Amino acid sequence: MSSKKDYYEILGVGRDASKAEIKKAYRKLALKYHPDKNKEKGAEDRFKEISEAYGVLYDDEKRKRYDQFGHAGIDGQYSQEDIFRGVDFGEIFRGMGFGGGLDDLFSQFFGGGSRRGRSRGPARGSDLRFDIEISLKEAFEGFSKEISVPRQEACPVCGGSGAKKGSDPKQCAQCGGSGQVRMSRQTPFGMFTQVGECPKCHGQGKIITDPCSECRGRGVVRKTRKISITIPKGVEDGMQLRLAGEGEQMGRGGVSGDLYVVVHVRPHSVFQRRGADLYRLLEISFPRAVLGGSVDIETMKGHADLKIPSGVETGNILKMKGMGMPKLRGSGFGDLFVEVKVKTPKKLSRKAKKLIRDLEEEIED
Repeated sequence: MSSKKDYYEILGVGRDASKAEIKKAYRKLALKYHPDKNKEKGAEDRFKEISEAYGVLYDDEKRKRYDQFGHAGIDGQYSQEDIFRGVDFGEIFRGMGFGGGLDDLFSQFFGGGSRRGRSRGPARGSDLRFDIEISLKEAFEGFSKEISVPRQEACPVCGGSGAKKGSDPKQCAQCGGSGQVRMSRQTPFGMFTQVGECPKCHGQGKIITDPCSECRGRGVVRKTRKISITIPKGVEDGMQLRLAGEGEQMGRGGVSGDLYVVVHVRPHSVFQRRGADLYRLLEISFPRAVLGGSVDIETMKGHADLKIPSGVETGNILKMKGMGMPKLRGSGFGDLFVEVKVKTPKKLSRKAKKLIRDLEEEIED
């Protein structure tokens, strides 16, 4: 698509729309623009556009990222295939006489050629999730480290083929090596042909007659792999880092899934965070509140002087420009907002009480 419109606008729903409302809106538009029904110019692009919007807004996690970061929260984090994974297009179009299956949509979206009778692509390994907890200081500075990820990898003995060394898998007689079988049925709209996975070879196109003893024909074994990750400066709590191809591997010619590293930032004892800005409380004495002056204050960049204006009161907020968190998108830093709390002493010596009384009389005069 040449431009990125708002997904809610594309489907014609409000930002508070329920999943049922989103599904209903998508189904209405999809039935109107589905390429099997609408042959007008631009209908297929419109169908792709509304399907992408539905794939994001119907998924709770993707919708949360989109609501928070817009298209920047989706682009680069999810491939187009990731957006449509888990969406039951077949259920939406069931009984309508359309192909409408997930594989058919992928064929259109990724340029896979004819939607009927095409060969199936390689199997894809599962995506993995790794949760990492970091401090606010680490989020401020950014860092690189190695993590240990348990995952399945191609068998080192058979190289992922699943066959015993020196032997080769045989072509599946039922599907002729395509990995797919076709089933046809008559509908009110005409003949509907659906392509499905071959039940004999499970979509592989080949059958192993002499399996590898190490992986028992699966082509994969379980390993714990050390993977280097880089946490960028300014990363926020709940953000995901996508490492393409670092998920579960698939043997027998399959491709690897992706690894999603989910970052959790621990609460800080002094600072609270809102985006790139930081907030903290500062207690000052009554004389300091009256007289003003500079105080030494802790910031994420180290200690710095904060100017206290004379006559400051509890609840006043002072701004320290550029002393917040690094901005994840763009350059520079957020700001630090300091809320003042004036301490009232509860125990006073006789001398202190006299001085305060004298001060009170002086102020009243």
